[in-house]
Amino acid sequence: MTSPSPKRRSLWIALLITHLAGLVTLLAWVTWEARPVSMHDLQLAGGERLKCVSYAPYHRPGQTPFDAKAVISREQIADDLAALAKITECVRLYSVDQGLDQVPSVARELGIKVLVGAWIGYERARNQLELDHALKVANDNADVVKALIVGNEVLLRRERTVDEMRGYIEYAQARTDVPVTYADVWEFWIRNDSLADAVDFVTVHILPFWEDDPVDIEKAIGHVGQIRTEVANHFKGKDILIGETGWPSAGRQREASKPSRVNQARYIREFIHQAHASGWNYNLIEAIDQPWKRRLEGTVGGFWGMLDAQTLLPKFPLAGPVAEREDLVTPLAGASLGALLTLILALYSSAGKASMLRVGALTLSGAMTGLIAVLHWEHAVLAYRDTIEWSVLGAVAIAGVLSALALACWPGAPLPHAEAAWSGLRQREFSAANALGVLRGVLLFAAAIAALLLFADARYRDFPTLLYLAPAMIYGVIGWWRPGAGRAEHVCALILAFAVVGRWLPEPANPQAIGWLLTGLVFALPVLVRAQQHQQ
Repeated sequence: MTSPSPKRRSLWIALLITHLAGLVTLLAWVTWEARPVSMHDLQLAGGERLKCVSYAPYHRPGQTPFDAKAVISREQIADDLAALAKITECVRLYSVDQGLDQVPSVARELGIKVLVGAWIGYERARNQLELDHALKVANDNADVVKALIVGNEVLLRRERTVDEMRGYIEYAQARTDVPVTYADVWEFWIRNDSLADAVDFVTVHILPFWEDDPVDIEKAIGHVGQIRTEVANHFKGKDILIGETGWPSAGRQREASKPSRVNQARYIREFIHQAHASGWNYNLIEAIDQPWKRRLEGTVGGFWGMLDAQTLLPKFPLAGPVAEREDLVTPLAGASLGALLTLILALYSSAGKASMLRVGALTLSGAMTGLIAVLHWEHAVLAYRDTIEWSVLGAVAIAGVLSALALACWPGAPLPHAEAAWSGLRQREFSAANALGVLRGVLLFAAAIAALLLFADARYRDFPTLLYLAPAMIYGVIGWWRPGAGRAEHVCALILAFAVVGRWLPEPANPQAIGWLLTGLVFALPVLVRAQQHQQ
């Protein structure tokens, strides 16, 4: 083992300290997620079940309501409802198209009721066909159909006017003895309260997560109770159905509203307890996770279900503690593998002349990168929606891992900027410094694009912190000691810094936004500051 020069020694010390701190922090977070969280135990008396849950059958691979040729088989509906009949006495539909008109007859066999839905949208001709079809289904199955819901959040989407919706509802009222209602977010019901005269009862959606001012899980049930009371007072004489309420188990945090398995379990348990104690009529969204909704609402859209999309098993129990994470072995294995691989590379590349300080710093870097790789894989399985995302974002993830491997072979020499590094590789000057230079340029560009997209359209986009955290920790340290950024990298770093700050400002207390802010700044600032110093 050899002693490094003072400048390189300070570099390895910085790498060791930062990566040790990062590794310890991540391990503490993973361990914290594995702790059992105590919460209200839901005890349903005498075989009592949930009042109602939203049911959509599009949970198998490739299924989506946007496939005009899709028809859901009776066998699948029977399997789905058999699983749901164990936990609920009713299911809500949003349409009777694509085979969903079979649901009432299957529900009859299982002893559960149905809220039939008629989807109303932009297309007038299609609306009429859908409504007539829904009326036939409701009338033919009046013994199991509790109500006909004409339209879902149509006013929210601004696809039809209040007068047009009144016309559809009155058309349905004249052709069925089944109770008729309309469903929308509670605020839109209050703004358009004249519509109440046309319906038999008012169906409102109260979703604390999606409120304009997102609600913390600690205050969520109180918020629902307050809104329900306000709606009931506004529409005195009308029965109230909470047509949608629930909480997502995964996805992007919205200010105080955090999606998580623990929070979903807590919300469902506490809401059901409150609803049954208060005599509320309700429908939970939703029965089964819907992967296709990630296309519309990001990761969070696909994880509102009480049952897992693949197994149809409950995602959490209704009694006992719940942990966010059940697996600690895989993250620890990722950290161990990363540490071992970088240790081998560090020793091999130094030909027996490596310092203990360098080997320790690189081993910690590899451990942290391996742990992050496992965490990011878990996120990717939930969030990535198609081949393009798997290809592009997967390539970025691989570039991050390659950065850690290149760092393990790097002796501490100055980094060339991306163009010079690429030119060197093309001329077969294969060195760790050139590899690090190229990878930093690629990752800075990718991070700048990701930050701009999130800045411009944040509602349904996840914070890509895990994708760039390991590279930020690597380049955020060596960029101060061995700078080598060019003009293009400077521009990317400037965009990255601007966009992460701009994304953080609207939600400064959001931990996910803070994590993305720090990751982006750690990555960008060395490039910006050192470039400015170089110009001076």
